[in-house]
Amino acid sequence: MLSRVHPLAKLVVCMAWLAASILVFDARFQVVAILVAAAILIVLERRSPVFVMLLTVPFALFGFGFLTTSLLFREDGGFAQRMAEEAPLGSEALSAGVVLFLRAVACGMISALFALTTDPGAFIKALMASWRLPPSLGFALFSAVNLVPDLAGEAQRIRLARAMRRGRPPRRIPGPVEAASLLIPLLAYAIRRATRAAISMELRGLGARPRTIANSPLFSRMDAAFAAAAFVLLWGFVILLA
Repeated sequence: MLSRVHPLAKLVVCMAWLAASILVFDARFQVVAILVAAAILIVLERRSPVFVMLLTVPFALFGFGFLTTSLLFREDGGFAQRMAEEAPLGSEALSAGVVLFLRAVACGMISALFALTTDPGAFIKALMASWRLPPSLGFALFSAVNLVPDLAGEAQRIRLARAMRRGRPPRRIPGPVEAASLLIPLLAYAIRRATRAAISMELRGLGARPRTIANSPLFSRMDAAFAAAAFVLLWGFVILLA
């Protein structure tokens, strides 16, 4: 359902929630932001709860660094005292660390929500059509989006070719030595792709104006309703918890 919302409307909403997560010094608001993002992924996007839980792991590890830094290298300052007053958890260092930990998870989940529900191609086209993104930059972003999966496929083809030459199947996960040996071939592959992309950009005449952007996303009433509901929900939580 959220995948059908206009990418730019979704971007503005997610940026507003990110700004609120950064500015609101309250652990309860961070928890609410995490739960809202998780509920949208599970209920509306039909994502597995296990997948959503695993999605929080890298953000939790990042936030754990803030927590341990706050506890081990404590310094009583205005920032820590303010968070301790608004979310008392036993000590200023612990309160500050917990808020920073939850903030990292909340910001990560909001960003992941946007990334998982937005098609990169539609997002770039929307930027070009509505926010006047230069065509040359948009084509470069298209090339980068397509290059990432192509690099993975090229790496797998190189590994299979080497395995056939050795006469034994490749390992499921490449070791450090094998991964290092793939860097030069993949770099050469990326340079060739970049050269072809540059030539293609010249041939397409991306500097010419005006231009037509085919199949770019269009705003609808559903986008306005989604943005209004998201901002009302955000404002309600801020007023209730701030």
